[in-house]
Amino acid sequence: MFNFVQNTNIMKQFFGAFFGSIIGLIIATVLAILIIIGVIKSSFNSVLENNDDKIELQSNSILKIILDGTIIEREKENIFKDFGALSSLSGDGGMGLNSLVEKINFAKNDTKIKGIYLVFKNIDAGFASLQEFRNALSDFKKSGKFIYTYAENYSQKEYFLASVSNKIFLNPQGSFDWKGLSMSLMFFKNAFDKLDLDIQVFRHGKFKSAVEPFLLNKMSQANRFQSEIFLNSIWNSMLSEISKDRKISVQQLNLMANGLKIQFPEDALGNMIDALAYEDEVILELKKKIGIKENEKTQFIALEKYESKKTFNSKAINSKIAVIYLNGSISSGNGNDNEIGSDRIAKAIKEARLDDKVKAIVLRVNSPGGSALASDVIWREVYLSKKSKPVIVSMGDLAASGGYYISCAADKIFAQPNTITGSIGVFGIIPNLQRMLENKIGITIDTVNTNKYSDVGSGLRSINDFEYRFIQNGVEKVYDTFTKRVAEGRKMKQSDVDSIGQGRVWTGIDALKINLVDEIGGLNDAIAFAAKKANLKDYKLIELPKLINQLDEILGQKESELETRIIKKQLGPTYLYFKQLQQVSNLIGIQARLPFEILVK
Repeated sequence: MFNFVQNTNIMKQFFGAFFGSIIGLIIATVLAILIIIGVIKSSFNSVLENNDDKIELQSNSILKIILDGTIIEREKENIFKDFGALSSLSGDGGMGLNSLVEKINFAKNDTKIKGIYLVFKNIDAGFASLQEFRNALSDFKKSGKFIYTYAENYSQKEYFLASVSNKIFLNPQGSFDWKGLSMSLMFFKNAFDKLDLDIQVFRHGKFKSAVEPFLLNKMSQANRFQSEIFLNSIWNSMLSEISKDRKISVQQLNLMANGLKIQFPEDALGNMIDALAYEDEVILELKKKIGIKENEKTQFIALEKYESKKTFNSKAINSKIAVIYLNGSISSGNGNDNEIGSDRIAKAIKEARLDDKVKAIVLRVNSPGGSALASDVIWREVYLSKKSKPVIVSMGDLAASGGYYISCAADKIFAQPNTITGSIGVFGIIPNLQRMLENKIGITIDTVNTNKYSDVGSGLRSINDFEYRFIQNGVEKVYDTFTKRVAEGRKMKQSDVDSIGQGRVWTGIDALKINLVDEIGGLNDAIAFAAKKANLKDYKLIELPKLINQLDEILGQKESELETRIIKKQLGPTYLYFKQLQQVSNLIGIQARLPFEILVK
């Protein structure tokens, strides 16, 4: 899929490069000034926080967690958060799941923390991340401490998390969403037909429906079948947890959803929530709970200011467990904190493998897949590491296709019930622009080749039957390798892997039944098992690869990456569909990628 354009106009090249350099210099200077301001402001705020604004924890403190925004895998400070548009250039911010869970676990044993106060604003997270967060809250509650929750509006995801609480409050004029889960896909075929744009597809797997939006105008029967199964699996997992904590039967929960029984806040009262109250009334309830008077100040400690102090253990200095984060789509190169680059991740795994002080490796995989070649490069390092020390996988929201390719060589795989995994299948795409260029804008193509098939994959003509078989053979070879890797790693027959493969998507709970995962659990469960496997009682956790320095990330970004960040911020939820179209031209080589962008509401 290569396209070479040669510009012989030397003067045009010269002036283009000259003026481009001038503009680039101006932009770089402005960015540098803003960055310096950001660093100064961040340092100044840090001084304030460490002095005048420092909070001393009292004996009746409540940990206040305001859930507003995205929950990401690893917390990363955004020093430009107060600079509006510039903050969008510094990457995807949000609350780190690792930090959330760590602080809740620490607060459980902190005698000064009496309970947790959750405030929902607008949370955005995958179901597996919510499950991991919810498990930490449930464990906190088992210690005898309380959890109170308040929101002006509850989405279904937010209520799933809130349902673990001792008491749930809803604003009297608020809203409560309860109707079941839905998943919609956008199909582009009719638009492509109008544009005379052909998408030439090569794939293995009847469920490998990543290409369906470009070929069909609705779901295939196979895709609809698998979508209904995994969507219901996620819903049933949610209902099971809610039913257990709220003492409402699953049947009743479904009846309320099917009949849209909760229209107004008072309709949720009694079953789903405990009280309708304004936030000041919730604060009074909290004061009563911890035994202070109405006129006394409630001692809230904000999550971001709460420190989970780690005690130094000298016994652990030579015993480490490396937690390696693999987050995002998979491609060759270095990638970044939100994109898995095979070079960077393979280097991190190799570093842990060769470090004698690292006794076990835990891979935290949260990926829809991507390049099959890049996935294999990372798989190789996992395979080599497994020979010398335990390698355990903890699956996040997604560990599908290439994400599963990487995972399958591990000693043991943990997943949440609602993790999306499997999707063992591959595909390739070559767009044919010839008719669109000629019929829509009058551009014709003429080509000179040194050999008969030199322009195969150029995207400027259709491929013939011989060329199709040539490319399809490559796809079949990659699928054969993929299924062999899974069969070896999971100790299965390749034919059995093929029967549950074919690109089919599974939830974690269903994947457990067919031997694609070993146990239901989160990252802490995987770490605990790794320690046990390595016979470690005392150990230190290290996280790899090291987070990219924020200034280096901004200065190292390409112009296209900056544009993408800005577009993503402006388009919001609709960026998903823009991204799907953009991927058509950016897919290089054979892909082991999730069938589609999964957006469940």
